[in-house]
Amino acid sequence: MADTAMSDSGSGTGELGTGAFEGGGGPLQTAVWRLRSRGCWADAAALLEARPGAGAALQRAALLVERCLFTEQGWPEAEEALRGAEALAKEDDERGGAACERGHLAYASTVLGVRDRADEARSALGRAAALLHPDSANRPLLDFRRGLIAEHLSDSPQSARAAYRRAHEGAAAHRKPLLLSFTWRHLAGLALREGELAEARHGFAESLRIREELGYLVGTAPALAALADAEPEPEATRLRAEASRLFHLLDGVPTWLASQLSPPAAAV
Repeated sequence: MADTAMSDSGSGTGELGTGAFEGGGGPLQTAVWRLRSRGCWADAAALLEARPGAGAALQRAALLVERCLFTEQGWPEAEEALRGAEALAKEDDERGGAACERGHLAYASTVLGVRDRADEARSALGRAAALLHPDSANRPLLDFRRGLIAEHLSDSPQSARAAYRRAHEGAAAHRKPLLLSFTWRHLAGLALREGELAEARHGFAESLRIREELGYLVGTAPALAALADAEPEPEATRLRAEASRLFHLLDGVPTWLASQLSPPAAAV
């Protein structure tokens, strides 16, 4: 079940799937981003299907992997798209990017309880680390995903924090705002686990601000719910109510958020 991999911060596993692509790059990428940000991953991937080259194939695979994380569905399609991207990858950065997606798909399968692929996840991210140049624009995403492995599969918050901080610095340097929203969020989650409420509140608020500015609708409800965990009443209830509204607007996506938004059972 998805909730087995959630940290005390309320950061569900489905929300951990930030991909390498955040829009930009002309009308096609703008259209892809708009669909992705509203949870229409299959439609976004379809726009890229006829585009040649490893870059488009990898972007399509990343979209379908993200769909798995948010909906817990579409695993065969993601696997097929990823195999296609791996076959087309020729340069080290392309092969490293494909390995990073391979590791993330295996991680998702593990934390969502589909199949234990933890060893495959670690191995694939290790290959990505060997292939990606330290200055590669894909390196911050790799660091973030290694942080996920450390936090959720290895139960090593110190290693996770170090990886998230590297990813945070890299995301800022490479101007990747969506990834920055994820690093803010997960650093805040670790702070909350340690009782650092002010630090947690700041990080969750920054994550929410970025997502609202980007129009990342599918990731806004989880950000609202996470911030609610660090806020006192009545603000916490207001934030959860807004998260619930967006969750239902998107037909229950991300699926794992349902358990966080359910009211506690009445005492007997």
